This record gives sequence, C-alpha cells and structure tokens, in this order.
Amino acid sequence: MLLAATVITAYLLLKQEYVQAALLFCVMFYLGFNLYAQYNFLARQLIEFSEAVKYRDFTRRFLVKNPKSVEGQLFLAFNQINETYKEISIKQEIQHQYLDRVINMLNSAIIFYEQDSGKVMWVNDAFKQLFHLPHLGNITGLKKKNLDLYEKTMLLENGQQQMEAVQSNKGKIKLLIQSSSFDTQEGVFRIVVYQNINEAIDETETKAWHKLLRVLTHEIMNSIAPISSLAETLNGRLDHFRGHEDIEDLKTGISTIKRRSEGLLHFAKSYRMINKVDQPQVQPIQIAQLFEHIYQLLEPTLIQKNIDVDIILKNTRLVLYADVNLIEQVIINLMLNAIDAVKTKEEAYISLSAMEVDHRVQVRIEDNGSGIPADLQEQIFTPFFTTKKTGTGVGLTLSKQIMLLHKGTIFLNSIEGAGSVFVLQF
Repeated sequence: MLLAATVITAYLLLKQEYVQAALLFCVMFYLGFNLYAQYNFLARQLIEFSEAVKYRDFTRRFLVKNPKSVEGQLFLAFNQINETYKEISIKQEIQHQYLDRVINMLNSAIIFYEQDSGKVMWVNDAFKQLFHLPHLGNITGLKKKNLDLYEKTMLLENGQQQMEAVQSNKGKIKLLIQSSSFDTQEGVFRIVVYQNINEAIDETETKAWHKLLRVLTHEIMNSIAPISSLAETLNGRLDHFRGHEDIEDLKTGISTIKRRSEGLLHFAKSYRMINKVDQPQVQPIQIAQLFEHIYQLLEPTLIQKNIDVDIILKNTRLVLYADVNLIEQVIINLMLNAIDAVKTKEEAYISLSAMEVDHRVQVRIEDNGSGIPADLQEQIFTPFFTTKKTGTGVGLTLSKQIMLLHKGTIFLNSIEGAGSVFVLQF
C-alpha cells in the first residue's frame, strides 16, 4: 500500500496536482509511521522472546488479536515454541529428579565432574556420607580432604576398575573403584563409582564362618560325645573289674573308640583336602573326549544300576580351557551324586551336556531323581554338610572351589521330587 501511494504521489507531482499530492503524502507519512511503529513493536517482542528463551522463562504468553495478521502469526509461533520448551523443561526436570532419587538410593558413592576443569557437577549422598564431604566444588578439593582417595582416583584409567584400601569416616575400608568418561560439546565428563566392599566381604565371611562352625560343631560333637560316654563307661568297668567276662566288653568298647577316632581323623583330613586344591594347569580340552572318558569310567556302575544316560553335545568340536584332571573330578563327583539321587527311580535317567552360551562354556548334569529340598539347597556347598548317611560333605565344596579357581561358578536348580540340574559355568 505504501508503495502504491508513493507511485501515485509521484504521478500527481508530475501532473502538478500539488494539493492532492500533499494529502497523499500525509497518508504516506501516516502509513510509514505505523509501519515503523509496528516494526519496533515486533522487534521488541522478538528481543523479549529471545531473552526468555535464553533464561528459560517459558511463562510469557503473547496476546493474539488477529491470527491472520503478521503479528498474530508471529505471536502464535512464539506461544507454540514456549509450550514446546515448557513441556521439554518439565520432562527434563522429572527425569532429573527421578535420576537424582534413584542414584541417591544407591549404596555406592558416585562423583561426576568435568575432566579438564575438575568442576564437580554432581555427587550423591553415599559419597558425602562415606567420605564425610557435605560439599565439593572441584575435584582438586579432594586433595585437602582425602589425599589418598584423590591420588587413587586420578591414577585410575577410564574404563578400568581396581580394588583399593582408602581412609574414610568409617576408618580404613576396601573400595572397588570404577571409572568411565564421555565427550559432549561442552567438554569431557568423568564418572567415578566407589563401592564399599568391606561390608559385603565381612557379611559373606561371617555367614560362611557361621555355616562352617555349625557343621564342624555338629560333626565333632557327634564323634566326641559317644567317645566320652563310652570311655566313662569303660572306666567304671575297670573300677569293678570282674575278670575274663569284662575283657570282651572292654575290647569292644576300645574298638569302638578307635573306629570313632579314625572317623574324626578322616574328617580332619577332609578339611585339609579342601584347603589344598592345586592351582589349575589350564589347557584346551575337547569336551567330546572328556565326556567319553567319564562315561567309560562310570559305564559298569550305570549298567549295573540300570540307569539311562544321554550325552548331549550339539557342537562336537566344543573346546574348554581348564585343568582336565580337576574338571574330571568335578563332573565325576556330580555324576556320582546323580546316580545316588536316581537310585529309587524305576526309569532312572541322567543327562550330561555342554553348550556355548554368550561365548562361555556351560556344562550341565541333570537327573530325574528325588531332588533337593528348598531349605537344604543353600547349604549343600557348605564344607562337611551332607544328606547321605555315608557322605563326608566334601565333594560339592571341592567342586565349587575348583570352579572358583577356574574363575567360574557352579549352581543348582532343583525341585524336590522332580530332579536336579547342576550347572558348571566357565
């Protein structure tokens, strides 16, 4: 419109229509002033909107009088952007609070800082409590508070973990320290996690000792009590010795004491055996050959007891890196346990299988025997614990120790009355 008025004004001036040209010029001036004012208004609104975005103030609403006008369309766009940013901000705040709550619930101490400047972005409550640091603005501030912890944190390479003993408000503790870093446009950030493993180790050791002492006490008392009672009886006989008729009773009593003493000695030897497992001589083992040797060894017993055995090996070239003698000992022990478990079954069945799961070899010994009661399953790996009348309670303990020496584990899945599966995970 302003352009049209300018053209017409120029035309009137050429025609020497000065009055009409003057009136039209006034109109032009009015239109130009309005355009300038509108421009200034929109420029101010745009600046205010930019500042609101900069300072994350999304509460501002722009009044839309005419949605079809330039001003109206611009204000509509501002309001839509504000709503979008507001939703994003709310979601980020919820995620931040959720993450903050979750990480503060963890027992592990965690610190998150900028690697170059050392500025601490965040620490969780466990870190503050463990190292008695209510506030830490920069990682270098750790030097004054706990130099030992600072040096070990700085020496730890990203992506690595190591066990260290450091000073804390609980005294000298063992920590498992892990570190990782990631790059962003704002810089390189590092996360360090400190896990206090003192309590876990102490709790595990305490439980193990309680179990061991309970079994040791039971076994020793079972041997000592009858020996003591019998010795007292024999001593009474000697006080009232009646000649030849008491000699046979004395011989029988002394023989019983000897047998029980030998049993106690055998028990002590079994205990020594658990603590003298040699370090494994690791070498590649063809599992197919390993299974064949074990089957040949147990075949006469299996045939005699009428037990069906399946050897399942989908990959006949599967190789295990282990000590062949120790692993044979473990599998034979588990097979003998399975043979004992199925002895009352009419259709006794045992399977011996191996497979590769997540690039790790897994050996399974499964039977359809009597199974193990749920309340006994946690105790079967305890030294000297046994459910057999003639068992020593050493076999499964040795098997577990051998697996631990191979950096593996052994675990049990059993349902009472339905059977058991022992799994060797390497």
